[in-house]
Amino acid sequence: MSLMVAWLLLLLVQWMGSAVAQPFPNYHANFVDIEQQKNAPKWWQTGAFYQIYPRSFKDSNGDGVGDLNGIADRLPYLKELGITATWLSPIFTSPMADFGYDIANFTEIAPIFGTMADFEHLMKVAKQLDVKIILDFVPNHSSDECDWFKRSAAGEPDYKDFYVWHPGRMVNGTRQPPSNWRSVFRGSAWQWHEGRQEYYLHQFLKKQPDLNYRNPKVRETMKNVLRFWLSKGVAGFRIDAVPSVFEIAPDAAGQYRDEPRNEWVNDPDDYGYLQHIYTVDQPETVAMVYDWRAVLDEFKEGDERILLAETYSPIDIVMQYYGNATAQGAQLPFNFLLITEISNNSNANDYARTIQKWLQHMPKGRTANWVLGNHDQWRVGSRLGADRVDMLNMLITTLPGASVTYQGEELGMTNVWISWKDTVDPSACNTNASIYERFSRDPERTPFQWSGEADAGFSNASKTWLPIAVDYKWVNVEEESKQSLSHLNIYKNLLRLKRQAKTLQQGETEVKALSDAVLGVKRFLTHDFIYVTVLNIFDGVETVNLNQSFSDLTAQMEVVLVSGNPDLKVGDRINVSALQLLPKESLVLRTISTYYTYYTNGEQRQLPVLGIYLVLAQVLLYLSSR
Repeated sequence: MSLMVAWLLLLLVQWMGSAVAQPFPNYHANFVDIEQQKNAPKWWQTGAFYQIYPRSFKDSNGDGVGDLNGIADRLPYLKELGITATWLSPIFTSPMADFGYDIANFTEIAPIFGTMADFEHLMKVAKQLDVKIILDFVPNHSSDECDWFKRSAAGEPDYKDFYVWHPGRMVNGTRQPPSNWRSVFRGSAWQWHEGRQEYYLHQFLKKQPDLNYRNPKVRETMKNVLRFWLSKGVAGFRIDAVPSVFEIAPDAAGQYRDEPRNEWVNDPDDYGYLQHIYTVDQPETVAMVYDWRAVLDEFKEGDERILLAETYSPIDIVMQYYGNATAQGAQLPFNFLLITEISNNSNANDYARTIQKWLQHMPKGRTANWVLGNHDQWRVGSRLGADRVDMLNMLITTLPGASVTYQGEELGMTNVWISWKDTVDPSACNTNASIYERFSRDPERTPFQWSGEADAGFSNASKTWLPIAVDYKWVNVEEESKQSLSHLNIYKNLLRLKRQAKTLQQGETEVKALSDAVLGVKRFLTHDFIYVTVLNIFDGVETVNLNQSFSDLTAQMEVVLVSGNPDLKVGDRINVSALQLLPKESLVLRTISTYYTYYTNGEQRQLPVLGIYLVLAQVLLYLSSR
């Protein structure tokens, strides 16, 4: 009898041991999941957002410029990646002085990108694939070729004050601009208009006159722009250049105040020459974002519509865009801290402080987001290192909230050197051949690399609008799809993990520097696995003890994802008290055991799986003695 019991006990332990090793064991009762479902995040709160720069995504008609049909054709790629929503840089009618950010008609599609029928086809494909479309909303300015500006310049009563006009000031008998304000694209922010005999404000290019948001007609007109596109089914908007929407009002004498000097910059034409205390971050701008959110909330059919706000403002101002006690704001004011505060030399303490800065300032109940790059910033592989691409994608995907990826960052695309002759970005073209590279955004805007074919599979044109990267034959979707540990496949696996792991969607977060070189992120959720992301930021071999920094870990943890260590594979178990990391190695680890949840006398209790083994063993031993 005792041999029989021992044999049964051994079989039972082996069976339960194999059950524990399953990727997603369900030892707790189903009604625990019911409680978690009540708190399930909204679609955008754990979303994977992807920026498409339409000119450079996919050319469908051979003119060397990407277009809407190209996006529609390749939208299944985003679905395969696991993308929740994609936002498109401007696709509206424009003379393209700033490549679409100078809009001549806010409710028309630019012919270079296609037609309204093409846009509606894109929306249909997106709906079939369940990939949401977000548009770029450019509220600060229009093109000087916009009909509104032409009517304003002509002094038509309904449009006379649609833009910011001023006769200027007389200095020693000479007419001068109204103030010393500088344009982002260098030089004065005021341009004289011969027809109207006044200056108009342009915080960006002179072909981008600023709208006058102190005019209620302007505010209502721009709200109607939002309504137009919302009625076509878009999931929301990324708001461009939010801080610039309002500037300070003129004083009682109708004059604008000069901005003070920034003593750190000596070039008088440089935007940084002044401290911008009157032209950005005015309190009315925050209230305007709340009004735009109210417009989105008018559309109650289907999923919630969202706002993403572009602002590089100080952290306390950025947080105001979330909303306040009485009004909702942007669901996701973009978090650019990983761009603005992290450099190639930043250590683990710097990373930890930067991440905690956002989490500690964020109002309770709001959702974090993590942005690594966009069309205005150097690509992450060039800015922080091509050998850090995987670890940074691991970081933004396993941190709480939403992640934002610029097209090509999932492949490890890097900046492309563009000659002065081939430079087209107005930010650079407004300079000269000796300094243009400091200002150019062309290097991060080059065409997407689909394959090793001619023009990287982007186009069949004889010349693309920007040159193709020289590394396109091996850094492309087709090639990386074949390699299990490519940047692309690691990125796909990260998004799949985020979708499957409740801990990564809803769990609490601890972020710590385990040493100067090693960053650790712990995610934990009651009744579920603990996940730990470990990044070795530098080029040395590092050994860390995870148990010294994080509590409740199992003695061994399972490798869920790995980059930078050819000797480790998914499913391997490692000792967390002496974890050795190769240079630039990054890991996502998961605890091996979970808990059995049971209820007694109306109370919820947990029993470790190991405890279940001991109880069953005692029962079987008792039976054998009988």
